[in-house]
Amino acid sequence: MVTQATTEARAAPVELAPTSLDEAAAMMLQLAHDKRVVTFAGGGTEPWPGGPGEGWRAQGQADEPGPERAGGSGGLASSAPPNSMVVLRTTRLDRIREHAPADQIVIAEAGLTLAALQRQLAPHRQRLALDPPLPDRATLGGIVAAGSFGPRRTRTGTVRDLIIGATMIRADGAVARGGGKVVKNVAGFDLPRLLCGSQGTLGLVAEVAFRLHPLPERSETVVVDAVDAAGAWSLVRAVREAQLEPAAVAALPQGERFQVAFRFEGFGPGVRDQVERFLGRVTFEGRRGERLDGDGEAALWARHDELRTAGDVRARATFLPAGGAAAMAALRPLADALGGGAIVHYPTLGIAFVTGTLQDPTAAARALAGARRAVAPGNGAVVLAAAPAPLRDQAGLFGVVPPALQVMRRLKAAFDPDGRLAPGRLPEGSAP
Repeated sequence: MVTQATTEARAAPVELAPTSLDEAAAMMLQLAHDKRVVTFAGGGTEPWPGGPGEGWRAQGQADEPGPERAGGSGGLASSAPPNSMVVLRTTRLDRIREHAPADQIVIAEAGLTLAALQRQLAPHRQRLALDPPLPDRATLGGIVAAGSFGPRRTRTGTVRDLIIGATMIRADGAVARGGGKVVKNVAGFDLPRLLCGSQGTLGLVAEVAFRLHPLPERSETVVVDAVDAAGAWSLVRAVREAQLEPAAVAALPQGERFQVAFRFEGFGPGVRDQVERFLGRVTFEGRRGERLDGDGEAALWARHDELRTAGDVRARATFLPAGGAAAMAALRPLADALGGGAIVHYPTLGIAFVTGTLQDPTAAARALAGARRAVAPGNGAVVLAAAPAPLRDQAGLFGVVPPALQVMRRLKAAFDPDGRLAPGRLPEGSAP
C-alpha cells in the first residue's frame, strides 16, 4: 500500500547534475549507500513510460504516483526524503574528450548533444552518421541508452554499428570501461554494445567513443508521391535491383497513402548519377519523382522529425520488410484512433512509428492489440515507447515478451543486484 507520506516524498524527486565523471561516480556511490532509486535523463527526446515526468511505476505493479517534474541541481542530496527518486542528469557532462580526425574517431561525454558534436566535427569535414530526431536536444548518452536512430540507419546502421568504446558508472559507483579508441577492437567484454538500448537499467553511460564518417559533398532527395505500402516495397526492390545505395529511405503520410523519400549522399558526380538512374527506374515503374535539395530537402526531413516526435503516444513497430503492406494495414487503425495520428515507415528496415495524441484509451488499446496480433507471426512486435497512463494500463508497454528476457534479467542482476536503476524499463512476464 502506498502511504500518504510515501506519495508526498515521491512527488518531489531530487535532481542531480554532475559536472565531471569523478563527481558522477561519487554521487552514484552515495546513492548506493543510501539505497536510492535512480533514473538517468539527458535531453528528454526519448520519453520512457515510468521515467521522470510520467511516474516510475513498474508494469504490473500497483499504481504509485511518481514525479511530475524534477527539480533542484548539483550536490549529493543526502538530506532528501529517503523514498524519493533521484534523477541524475547528464547535460553538464558536455565536453569532447578527444578527436582524432586522421583516425576518424571521437570520444565525448554523454551529455553533449548530437547537434553540438556535429558542429564541432564539421570544420574537419566529418560527422557522426546518426540522425535521430531533435538533435539539438538528443544527448550522446541518451542516444546510446535508448538505441535511437533515424532514416540514415538504412545505410550507416545503428548506434551499435558506430560505437567503439564506452565508460559507464555502475550502480555501486564503480567506473567501468569497455572497447577502445580503434575501430576494430576484439579484446574483452563488449560493454559498449551491451549499453546500446539498455535504457539506463545497467548503469550510467558517462562517456562514449564513436567512429566517424566524412561529411558528404552533396545531398539530394527524390520523393515519389501517392504510393501505397506495396508500392513503397516495389520501389525498394527496384533500387536494389539497380544497385543504388540511398543513405535514407522513409515513407511519410500523405492522406491514406505515402510520400516515399530516397536520400542520396556522397561526392557530387556520384550523387547526380544515382539520382538520375533512380529517376529512370521510377519512370519505368510508371511513376514520377521530384528532386529536392537545399531548403526543400531540409524541409522534407524536418517534417519527418516532426512526425516522429508528435503527440503523447509513440509506438514502434518491427516486422519483415517484405510484409510492409500487411503491417501498414494493421497499424492504420491505431493511427486513426489517435488525434493527428500518423505513420512513418522505413520500408528498407521493416520499422514503422505511429504517433499521435491519445483521445479514447480503450479504442487505442484495442487497435494496438490488433496490430500486435497481426505482426506477431513474422516475429514482429509493437512497443509503446511513450504513452499516457490510461493506455499503458490497458495495453501494456511491450505486448509479446521478448525471448531474450531471461538474459536481460541476468544482466540486470549482475550489474544492478538491488534493482535500483531505471525501474519499470524491463518487460514483465515470462519469456516464451
